[in-house]
Amino acid sequence: MNVEDSAESWEITGSQEHFSGRVISVRTDAVRMSDGSVAKRDYVVHPGAVAVLALDDDDRVLLIRQYRHPMRRLLWELPAGIRDVPGEPLVDCAARELAEEAAYRAGTWHTLVDLYTSPGMSDERIRVFLARDVTPLSDEENKFVRRDEEIDMPAIWIPLGAAVDKALSGMIHNSPAVAGILAAYAASADGFKGLRPADAPEA
Repeated sequence: MNVEDSAESWEITGSQEHFSGRVISVRTDAVRMSDGSVAKRDYVVHPGAVAVLALDDDDRVLLIRQYRHPMRRLLWELPAGIRDVPGEPLVDCAARELAEEAAYRAGTWHTLVDLYTSPGMSDERIRVFLARDVTPLSDEENKFVRRDEEIDMPAIWIPLGAAVDKALSGMIHNSPAVAGILAAYAASADGFKGLRPADAPEA
């Protein structure tokens, strides 16, 4: 059997939207199962997001800390953001988030890993990019005005190996951060030669 996720869409016999907010909405679909029965499935509709595993010349990972209200936690994360510009290439969205959240740019981009954050309850998908040849933005270039949780959002660089240890020991919980850190560590074994290009299509 081929171990590869594949597209499939079962018949929806009815659908109802319960809530629509600034970013997400909540729906219930009545879905016909493989035995012909119909089951209701509640899920969050999400526009998707991107995240950036920035790696410097010393193999250090850039992490930012942000308050996440649903978890009541300060979480160490990768620079990331929602796909909120229609038609924008995902790598351009990632570059914008790296600039806005961390005031860095990168000269080399690859697709690192794609993930569905919680496929049993949301259609959110995240592409994590590997960004290298990283340089800071000048004060003149850094025009982004931080608001809300982003006002107090420190950034640090830590060795990739140390980030792996923190992920495996339960000190880092954010899903794209954990996935990106572990994927970058695995991909570093061959010098990142096996990674997909930055504009690789999403399955």
